[in-house]
Amino acid sequence: MTARSVGLRVPFHRADLGDAEVQAVSDVIRSGWLTMGSKTFEFERQFAEYVGASYAVAVSSCTAALHLALEAIGLTSGDEVLVPTTTFTATAEVVTYFGAIPIFVDVDPSTLNIDPLDAERKITRRTRAIIPVHFAGMPCDLNEIADLAARRALHVIEDAAHALPSEYRGKRIGAVSELTAFSFYATKTLTTGEGGMITTQRLDYAQRLQMMRLHGISRDAWKRYSAQGSWFYEVLENGFKYNLGDIQAALGLVQLSKCNQMTVLRENIARRYTSAFEDIDALQVPLTVPDRKTSWHLYILRLHLDRLRINRDHFIQELETRGVDASVHFIPLHLQPVFKRKYGLAPGMLPIAEREYCRSMSLPIYSSMDEEEVDHVIWAVSDVVSSWSQ
Repeated sequence: MTARSVGLRVPFHRADLGDAEVQAVSDVIRSGWLTMGSKTFEFERQFAEYVGASYAVAVSSCTAALHLALEAIGLTSGDEVLVPTTTFTATAEVVTYFGAIPIFVDVDPSTLNIDPLDAERKITRRTRAIIPVHFAGMPCDLNEIADLAARRALHVIEDAAHALPSEYRGKRIGAVSELTAFSFYATKTLTTGEGGMITTQRLDYAQRLQMMRLHGISRDAWKRYSAQGSWFYEVLENGFKYNLGDIQAALGLVQLSKCNQMTVLRENIARRYTSAFEDIDALQVPLTVPDRKTSWHLYILRLHLDRLRINRDHFIQELETRGVDASVHFIPLHLQPVFKRKYGLAPGMLPIAEREYCRSMSLPIYSSMDEEEVDHVIWAVSDVVSSWSQ
């Protein structure tokens, strides 16, 4: 081990938070209004403007956002929804909340996004929707997905947990499909600790989402404890407790103001990684697509295992001994026990996703990384390859 690695550990993620976020949260606490209120609605307004959507509805998580989006399209028991197998469990989990069935789709080997051809092969008379996931921040081919949806009468709900501020053909993700779900989890490109957002261009969807995120009660019931409010409210539907509070929204407003700056920093890190790794035979760097812009939420490095004497798991262990924390995104969902048991799934059913999972790992990439940390990751990856090449 060289002197470069002594004493330095690069975590997989570190949130980019500073004095401005602390001040914003303090201001909310001092105001005495802690739940959903003016900060939340200002966050919604600014977020919608930022991505180019007509409406944005703040919620407690991206899982909540996906759940409410499926409720808004009227998903019911026995319906089917197409989801990529390479995603976090929430994408499929929310489908099961309705007694509906997630239909797992293989991925494109170049982008690791959902494969529209495999999706079309799996459409039946019960298929109601498709949830494309912008994996690692690289947008799916939304024109191809929109064409498929139009031909087969499907709703499109984008899972954009990784995709702020990604772009597809000059439009920000969040302004393209009928419903888009974002995540503000602690590791995301914009964080409120926990939280999410749904964007849409349709007023009827926005009104439904606003009502259902807060128990299905009449829209202005949130302010019944303010000077402008009233004790009276009506419960119009059986809804959910999915609203976002002003403390988190205050964080979100500061983070949103930094979003472009943080993106540039991640782009610079990705550029340095790619420059360092693209000529190493044992490594495959992420694909960039000319008509799309990725958020660089993740930097997925793939290994050519036939050129190494170790597998992916061992490679990650070697990085850890050199002071670098890497991760894996994701174990394909059709291999997870709950879905295997419930739907009779088995290894070999979605071969591209399985193959790519076995050779993929995610490197640290976040806007608070300094030059020394980036240099250290580059050194560590290169040193592992040098030590274990065939």
